[in-house]
Amino acid sequence: MKLFQMKASPLGVERTREFLEDNYLCIGYPGTGELEQADREELRVKLLQAGTCEERNLEEAIDNLWLFVHEMQDGDYILIPDGDWVHLGDLGDYFYDDTHDNEEDGRCHRRGVTWLKSMPRRSLNSVAAELLAEDALISRYRGTLPSARLELWIEDTGADMRNSGGKPAGVDEDTLNLAVAVLKEALLSGDPERRERAAIAILQYAR
Repeated sequence: MKLFQMKASPLGVERTREFLEDNYLCIGYPGTGELEQADREELRVKLLQAGTCEERNLEEAIDNLWLFVHEMQDGDYILIPDGDWVHLGDLGDYFYDDTHDNEEDGRCHRRGVTWLKSMPRRSLNSVAAELLAEDALISRYRGTLPSARLELWIEDTGADMRNSGGKPAGVDEDTLNLAVAVLKEALLSGDPERRERAAIAILQYAR
């Protein structure tokens, strides 16, 4: 399982609403044909032949297509920015749609997406926020990810607690201590997913 960020403006056209409504992503670079079997040298040749990529941006274009076509896999995760919001999706397979392979459209290289969650950008943990802030059209997080429930890891549920002096507004100290005790007990559960969720919650609280 891998995590990527991607900007939602292929060819400079903002497509966030379309991506969310139609459950897909596209990356642009028309005129290159189907790329599922293309290695990096073939990507270079196809981009040069298409003539839609300036030579000074060629290496960047190769990197973008390599990530989108080959590094991304079915079941990986994607973050896309949307103003003050961010959307988390579960990626599907790469496919090529030749009906959109022209300079005016450019939506030919695609991946299906199951959108899992939308959240305020300010609620992201620092690692996810740094990934989303990268300038690249598309990039991959290289650190260690949890084995399950990535959406729990993405969102920094401890932010509001820190901003309110260490405890959630409206929650008294006794209730807070009881909640922490429940989480500690969950750490001893025989269910690996329950243990992991409890660990994440405790670590976010402790920050």
